[in-house]
Amino acid sequence: MTTSLNKKIKNNLNDKESFYSQLMKVALPVVIQQLIIVTVNMIDTIMVGKLSENSIAAVGAANQIYFVFIDCIFGFLSGTAVFAVQYWGIRDLKALRKILGISYGMVIAISIPIIALVYIFAPKLIGIFATEPEVVLLGTQYIRIACFTYFFGGLTFVISYFSRAVMMLKWPTILNGIAVLINIILNYGLIYGKLGLPELGVKGAAIATLIARVIEFVSTFIYVYMAKGHPLRAKIHEMIFDKTLYIRVMKTAVPVVFNETLWVLSFTIVFAIYGRLGATALAIVQVAMTINDFFQTIYIGVCNGCGVIIGQTLGQGNRELAYTYSKKILRITWVLNGVITLLLLFMRTPMARIYDFKPETTELLMTTLIVYALAMTPKMLSYVIICGILRPGGDTVWCFIVDGGMNWILSVPMALLSVEVFHWSLPLCVGFVALAETVKAGVCYMRFYSKKWINVFTGR
Repeated sequence: MTTSLNKKIKNNLNDKESFYSQLMKVALPVVIQQLIIVTVNMIDTIMVGKLSENSIAAVGAANQIYFVFIDCIFGFLSGTAVFAVQYWGIRDLKALRKILGISYGMVIAISIPIIALVYIFAPKLIGIFATEPEVVLLGTQYIRIACFTYFFGGLTFVISYFSRAVMMLKWPTILNGIAVLINIILNYGLIYGKLGLPELGVKGAAIATLIARVIEFVSTFIYVYMAKGHPLRAKIHEMIFDKTLYIRVMKTAVPVVFNETLWVLSFTIVFAIYGRLGATALAIVQVAMTINDFFQTIYIGVCNGCGVIIGQTLGQGNRELAYTYSKKILRITWVLNGVITLLLLFMRTPMARIYDFKPETTELLMTTLIVYALAMTPKMLSYVIICGILRPGGDTVWCFIVDGGMNWILSVPMALLSVEVFHWSLPLCVGFVALAETVKAGVCYMRFYSKKWINVFTGR
């Protein structure tokens, strides 16, 4: 890395206009990717939901297992991205590709045994979330096919995540969109027996997802290795990591993995607790989360853009500028909170009616969506601070303790109390559990202002 290039990058990041342009360069493609993913999930729930409430409850339960897996992968990549972004900030391609190799290796090592366990113990896993025999049966049929997407989806996720770090998202976004389109078409054909394809119901949805994931995986890797000079076009010997770097990366990544694992397990347990209210409640929560995810996509983009900018700035050793940028991100988040909350409240009725549930189920869904809308602000504040600011700053151990621990200390007990002791309705239960996010947001703000999260790993 030459002195002139270092100076150029630093000057660019110091420019106010450049800050917002760089934020949009990462945020916009990530938002598009997330919108594509969430839209297809929404279409999936609509298509499967038209089969029966039990069908959507079954797919929702099966997807919770995938959610646990992919969140663990997300946690690991969030940890490795701390290094990837900082090294890319100083254009250290050699170190970047070694970290890429660590990520590939860990995804393969994690996904294969999990696929085996999910396939073998599918009925017991689905039984965690539902007691109705039909729901367990349908969920088992779905997950025994869908579990093979874990391997392909995990490796594609590595490329996607590192593409964000190097700000090269155009083609991964396009390929993701093509895969989603294929998924939608195959869903229509295989769920309902259209387009000359067999009618397979929930099994058809799983097959469609698997085919789409394989196509996305193959096309994404072809793109990376066909693109001349792509920073992720690494040869095998370039990805063989040395022990010292591996230990440094794992010290940062492991707390994030534990953080995400604890968080997703607590979230999954809360989902299972809601399932004790019946298959209808399970279906409502699945749909409400999908709709809520649709409105939260913009936060994911902002969070990723923030992480890249702060990581690169810290990689250059500029701590104060990183802190200034993070304050800008928080101001943007507050504006988004107001806009997105109002949008969700305004759109909840037409979106709920798309699912063609029974009138009483639709009414309960709309009430539940009000609670999700009101809980948006504290939830997204803690999300942006933890994932977009503290983690890129290397403060992964603190994030692990607070983000992972508070869900177990507050969210899970509150869910149990509301369902098993107070016997409240679903919206009241969801609202009571959401109070934990307010406490977490306050604690996160305290950590942010302390500046103890600011760390530099490149030696600058």
